[in-house]
Amino acid sequence: MTRVIAIHEYGGPAALRLEAGDVREPGPGEVLLRQDAIGVNAVDALMRQGQFGTPLPAVLGVEGAGIIQAVGPGVKNHAPGDRVGYFFSMGGYATERVIPAEALIPLPEDIETDRAAAFLAKGLTAWMGMTILHPIQPGQVILVQGASGGVGSVLARWAKDKGATVIGVAGSKDKLPRVRAGADRALHAADPELLAAVKEVAPAGVDVVYDLVGRATAELSAQAVRDGGKIITIGAASGPPRHYASLHNKRGVQLVGGSTPQHVHPATDPKPAAELFTAIRSGLFHDLEITRYTFENARQAHEDLEHRKLTGLPILKP
Repeated sequence: MTRVIAIHEYGGPAALRLEAGDVREPGPGEVLLRQDAIGVNAVDALMRQGQFGTPLPAVLGVEGAGIIQAVGPGVKNHAPGDRVGYFFSMGGYATERVIPAEALIPLPEDIETDRAAAFLAKGLTAWMGMTILHPIQPGQVILVQGASGGVGSVLARWAKDKGATVIGVAGSKDKLPRVRAGADRALHAADPELLAAVKEVAPAGVDVVYDLVGRATAELSAQAVRDGGKIITIGAASGPPRHYASLHNKRGVQLVGGSTPQHVHPATDPKPAAELFTAIRSGLFHDLEITRYTFENARQAHEDLEHRKLTGLPILKP
């Protein structure tokens, strides 16, 4: 018997239901995982709202970490007792779950389970943005829209460590200290002089914009990027952008997007996770706290996510 948090209709956090569920034996290529920590991500809220047309009923959640309880036929690289994590595998809001073995990432002894569940999806999304969608080079000036969020806060610190000058934008003044801790310049999205402040750092425009917000920030992103620069779109918390269509023809701006599962494959390429673990060990993200909610309190986690009340990277603790 497992417990799950499911939705039977789209809606707000009240749509989340704590339910008992059955867990089957793992089939070929699968493992049974007991989850000790479950990541909460912005994509969970978008699925809950119906923005992806997720088939109902659905168990939300795409990220977690725990201990393997049993393995199915054909599983060779994992065994009962192994500590593992995963990212972007639907069905994460469960105390126990069956999951494809190819989705799993072995956890080194010095990477805590809670930290893995908090960082894997966000950290590997940031890695994709800085390595695949646009390889960060020392001396480049980048603008991070949504720099106080989970992916944005990781990306800003990592890009700065790679030698970029980072301008971070937050939607709330209360989040500016968090942005300031990881960026060279922290700006408030509602500041009427925001564009002028960006141009103080990069008079011709920034080399790259990482837009993690979408429609609400698209106009500023278009104005802030230099001719021939890049706008990287990762996620769209405020809806898909509308202002980018003519930028390439008029100014040579490259528009690049993609999802993490397209580019990060732990079963065949361990490098992204290894580089994330190295960055965690180095203390690069030491100031990014983890906010823990009990499994039963998932609604509150979603409320805090939607109302920008999170003070750290959120996880559920079964």
